[in-house]
Amino acid sequence: MNPLALPFTMPSSYSPSLVALSFLISAVGAFVALTAAAGIVGAGRRISVFNAVASGTALGGIGVWAMHFVGMLSLEVDMAVSYSLPETLLSLVAAIAASAGALLWVARQPTPQRIVPAGILLGLGVCVMHYLGMYGMRFGGLLEWATPVVVASVLIAFVAATAALWLAFATRGFMARVTASLVMAGAVCAMHYTGMEAASFICTTPTPMASPPGNWLVSALDLPALVSIAAFGMAFVIFIDQMFQRMARATTLRLQPASSGGRPQA
Repeated sequence: MNPLALPFTMPSSYSPSLVALSFLISAVGAFVALTAAAGIVGAGRRISVFNAVASGTALGGIGVWAMHFVGMLSLEVDMAVSYSLPETLLSLVAAIAASAGALLWVARQPTPQRIVPAGILLGLGVCVMHYLGMYGMRFGGLLEWATPVVVASVLIAFVAATAALWLAFATRGFMARVTASLVMAGAVCAMHYTGMEAASFICTTPTPMASPPGNWLVSALDLPALVSIAAFGMAFVIFIDQMFQRMARATTLRLQPASSGGRPQA
């Protein structure tokens, strides 16, 4: 191919190992989210906003956002790619906010009348995260979109999000959560890679391997460190929170017999 015959579509492929890693990260995020979601509704039907945020952070921040950028790293295209930091961070906020809001809304009353609109909200958040993350890409060219495939990815996001919310409040037990996490990860990855298939990378420069100019850019070579720090940081905070909650519940159970028994009456 003559690089001077501009513009032209750059060929692309995927690294199977990184695709598998993106699925694994999404499954881990989904499992943590399901675990935290079990504590959104506490004793006396009290709603824990903190657990909703923790679950939303796990689902949106790890299961969707971190998975997205690892999935982007799996894309092999002969161009120097960087990511605009504002759009990258804003996409993280969008994914977490939509996930936490949808989970909190459904937790109050997990009925189909609430799950369906919450699924639309969550699906919209996933789409905003994905395409905002794509919009933040910087390279020597532009993206060309196949509208029917974009529409298909949006529909997948809505269906996947609705199924994820149903699973979040219908699963009980360790193995059930593992199975549900794998299903959720498969749905999120299906949306992501369908959305990726909708994009064609059009090269408009004779030097595609030159670093794109601009401020607040993170090179694709530095992206693994950013995503890893964010994902492991979110997972660590959620893990510590869940551990303290378990300790608090165990302490409460130990104190209940002493406090309820009282001293024998004369």
